[in-house]
Amino acid sequence: MTEFEKIYQMYFKDVFLFVKGLSQNDSIAEDITSETFFKAMNALDSFNRTCDVRVWLCQIAKNSYYSYLRKHGKVTDLDKFDIHDDSISLEENLADKETASKIHIILHKLSEPYKEVFTLRVFGELSFLQIGKIFGRSENWSCVTYHRARKKIQNQLEGFVNEKNKL
Repeated sequence: MTEFEKIYQMYFKDVFLFVKGLSQNDSIAEDITSETFFKAMNALDSFNRTCDVRVWLCQIAKNSYYSYLRKHGKVTDLDKFDIHDDSISLEENLADKETASKIHIILHKLSEPYKEVFTLRVFGELSFLQIGKIFGRSENWSCVTYHRARKKIQNQLEGFVNEKNKL
């Protein structure tokens, strides 16, 4: 069995569930998961192993999914980010394409490990214990990192909305 076959067998289900969490659609998840492993197979030689293989695969899957959305002109349901603030209604913000775009930009620019922990928790629907194991850290570390990431996203979004409201 090749190294890639082992990776495929070990992580196929994780990647599929991660993409299904993003897309909420089995068919899209199957297509993106297949594309993810195809890309991973072609890039395996360049994988520098500075992160866990699962994290690497989920990053490829996330990028593939976002490419799929751009290609098909779709916008994700950002309500699942669970970003709440009494003064700002996320639903109101999502009605505005500019704000929805800003949320995507904030997520894209979020530094590591915040971006990856947030993505694994929200899109991958992994527990804090599972995320901690991926990073070789504790469950508490992943919980704290997730909540810090969420707060960073919330603060940046509030800043954007406040700027927009001043105009």
